[in-house]
Amino acid sequence: MQSSILLVEDDVFFAKVVKRHLERAGYNVNFCENGQEGWEKFQKHVFDLCILDVVMPKKDGFTLAGDIRSMDENIPIIFTSSRYLEQDRLQGFEAGADDYITKPFNMQEMICRVEVYLKRSRLLKSERRVVYTISNLIFDYSQYHIRHKDADSHVRMAPKEAELLRFLCENSNKKLKKDDILSVIWGQEDFFASRVMDVYLTRLRKHIAQDPSVKLETYHGKGLMFIADDLGRTHTIAKV
Repeated sequence: MQSSILLVEDDVFFAKVVKRHLERAGYNVNFCENGQEGWEKFQKHVFDLCILDVVMPKKDGFTLAGDIRSMDENIPIIFTSSRYLEQDRLQGFEAGADDYITKPFNMQEMICRVEVYLKRSRLLKSERRVVYTISNLIFDYSQYHIRHKDADSHVRMAPKEAELLRFLCENSNKKLKKDDILSVIWGQEDFFASRVMDVYLTRLRKHIAQDPSVKLETYHGKGLMFIADDLGRTHTIAKV
């Protein structure tokens, strides 16, 4: 079955180029010219991935991403934008993006990224579910959720944020170098990846603040230790 992609882009000529390449790669692409149209389309159809422009009329990409996340917490979202400043990209990840690609970009690279996120999404639906208990916290890695055991609701995490916490759980109570974490989770150690990781570390500290016995400590700005003495892991069959 073809994977279905929602493409929301106000530059019609550019969108047609992207749509044509994605369709040649075997994807079914639904195109919308503005954020409001994209939101209406998303509510009526089932999609496997979204590609959203950031600056659009009627509803910008960041707002649209938030609306989409309210309906589907796990669907991959890729932002495309001519806004290349670091703060713009960080805002994109904070808005819930899985990726942020600046224009112009190589279409083959875009297709490769789409394939990576779709493969990861399919694995989430089929592989065994991994859940960590961190003292009084329950971290569902497979669903990108974390909550206090006494709470009725959970907090959704970005995929990279969840990968980061899983890595910390698997290496709890050890001194870890930031460069090593960047290499494992992001595959690179550049300045931008480091800034994104700092954003996620700030979020993780807010999540674990619900339980004072769990701590994330920094050592001289170059190392981390995830302190969790009562930590367990369970596996169940994921729901499709």
